Amino acid sequence: MTKKMIKRLIFCLFSLATIGCFAQCYSPEDEELRKKIGQMILVGFRGTELTTGNTIYRDIVDYNVGGVILFEYDAPSGKRPRNITSRLQLQKMCKDMQKLRKEKLLISIDQEGGSVNRLKEKYGFPSFISAQAMGVENDPDTTMFYAALTGKVLNSTGINLNFAPCVDLNVNPKCPVIGKIGRSFSSDPMQVIKHAEIWINEQRKHGVISAIKHFPGHGSSNTDTHLGIANVSKTWTKDELIPYAKLIEKNNVDMIMTSHVFNATIDSLYPATLSYKTLTLLLRKQMNFNGVIITDDLAMGAMTKHYSLDEIVELSILAGADMLCLSNNGTVYDQDIVPKVINIIYTKVKNGIIPEERINESYLRITNLKKKIK
Repeated sequence: MTKKMIKRLIFCLFSLATIGCFAQCYSPEDEELRKKIGQMILVGFRGTELTTGNTIYRDIVDYNVGGVILFEYDAPSGKRPRNITSRLQLQKMCKDMQKLRKEKLLISIDQEGGSVNRLKEKYGFPSFISAQAMGVENDPDTTMFYAALTGKVLNSTGINLNFAPCVDLNVNPKCPVIGKIGRSFSSDPMQVIKHAEIWINEQRKHGVISAIKHFPGHGSSNTDTHLGIANVSKTWTKDELIPYAKLIEKNNVDMIMTSHVFNATIDSLYPATLSYKTLTLLLRKQMNFNGVIITDDLAMGAMTKHYSLDEIVELSILAGADMLCLSNNGTVYDQDIVPKVINIIYTKVKNGIIPEERINESYLRITNLKKKIK
């Protein structure tokens, strides 16, 4: 037995002992496939500092996850802190995570301002107003000020991806997750485009990628996708696509986040996140979007109450999603969600259920996106 074979055997035994049933020894080709699959995952985690005992350390080093998502509040436990206690703490943790691999890590957050505000004043951050407040004022200078401030603050802490701006139209002011909590700039698509474009450009100036959301439109819903599937079949109109269409035409969109809404006018079987008709036929082929599609949080009730993890993973990838958002911040926290999902995808590829070409397509889009990070 050669020294190289001995070293590989020792590595395999060590991996099996420390990571358990999730780790196996793979051929170089299969290891490469699993690395590509890892890049398709964006995961949430617990902890305010990076240690070798933290699962996010393992997920970045051993499983090559493409990104992480940060939260201020831990929903499963109902406690704080989750990931954020101060500006310096956050800066150090992001820097430490970024050092773990040569490849850039997407470090993301939902920082819209207003009610969706992870960087709170009590942690030493500035005050950020809501999209609705900006839309009501309708002053480009005001929007530019807060968009630039957001970009500066995120960049200074090491966050390079913001799930903002929200381009949902305020069709239903009573919508529990959009209109009612001030997340929409306006019911007028042209006004939404104007403010969204300012946000995208200002964040880009400060090295922050924007992910617009929630495709194909959540602003007309009457219910909350955190709790279950929201059916917008009778309330949704094609006007809700206008912000996406115009911003894509201007080549101003790097990433789009899906919605878990059910819209029978587009797909009578599946909610948008799991819908090939929505993500591939509509967004990719009709609207010519070539950037990264990321799912909304797959821990939300619209997914978990109606589909198994196995079904969610398979259907979302076949639908056309490039990255899966696994917040680990729903009703339960699963420290092994990353190896579980990687194994699901890997097995489905090897069994011919998910074409390997789908993995390669997503990997290329993610790689190209990361080249834009300064």
